Amino acid sequence: MDRLDAMHLFVRVAELGSFSAVAQQLGLARSVVTRQIAGLEAHLGIKLMARSTRRLALTSAGTAYLEKCRVILNLVEAAETGIAEERLTPRGNIRISLPLSYGLKRLAPVLLDFSQRYPEVVLDMDYSDRRVNLIEEGIDLSIRITRRLEAGDVARRIGSARLLVLASPEYLARHGRPEKPAELANHVCLGYTYAGSSQLWQFMVAGQLESFHIHSRLNANNGEVLTEAAAQGLGITCQPDFIADSFLAAGRVVAILADFPIAELGIYAMLPSNRHVPHRVRVLMDFLAEQAAAD
Repeated sequence: MDRLDAMHLFVRVAELGSFSAVAQQLGLARSVVTRQIAGLEAHLGIKLMARSTRRLALTSAGTAYLEKCRVILNLVEAAETGIAEERLTPRGNIRISLPLSYGLKRLAPVLLDFSQRYPEVVLDMDYSDRRVNLIEEGIDLSIRITRRLEAGDVARRIGSARLLVLASPEYLARHGRPEKPAELANHVCLGYTYAGSSQLWQFMVAGQLESFHIHSRLNANNGEVLTEAAAQGLGITCQPDFIADSFLAAGRVVAILADFPIAELGIYAMLPSNRHVPHRVRVLMDFLAEQAAAD
């Protein structure tokens, strides 16, 4: 039994609460994971986990051992990272979770450039707007676009996105152009449903943040769909610049209410809270931040 491998598997099983989930995540047979944990318990002479047909829980000894394993494995990772930094050649695997529209429009070209520059880094890219659990899903880095981080988040801000209110010239010709946010109540709007209420939009008015209720005839959890709907004259939408830019350039929509700013969105590189950050991941974060600053 390789003790470090067994400790690594023990930490994964403790975090995921399942032998099968760890085996699937690492591409191992479940029996391999079970045998390694059993070997570790035999070596220590204690039970680390209480097993039943329905659940798996750490014993008190297992809980204490888990924290010590994390410290030891982080030290090992840090030592290996130091050697890698001396070689100045990032290498190894990076699993990265990316938001769909921003990931495809802005980050895909950057990540391909990164892959060209660092051929010894293997990128595993997952494009999805859902909020991932970095620890449970074995994600090394996640890009999140949000106004507000939560307590306990480990993040580095790498950029920002402006929000724009958009409508097609045809819609404005038929229904008139709102000059103030309050006038949105008299218009048909298109609501984004993924990150909270689609019925409440916020603007800075005379230096104060104010909220305005809107009436939406069409809701979606994808900004591309809503911007296309706006371009077809179905209503007014509020979308980030990385979605709006191509529609604006084509003249299919125009920006309105520009005198009433909307709080920008932060673009963050999110990291797992329980492990040392490998050199290759830090290099990728620096690369993404540099490209975001250049946009």
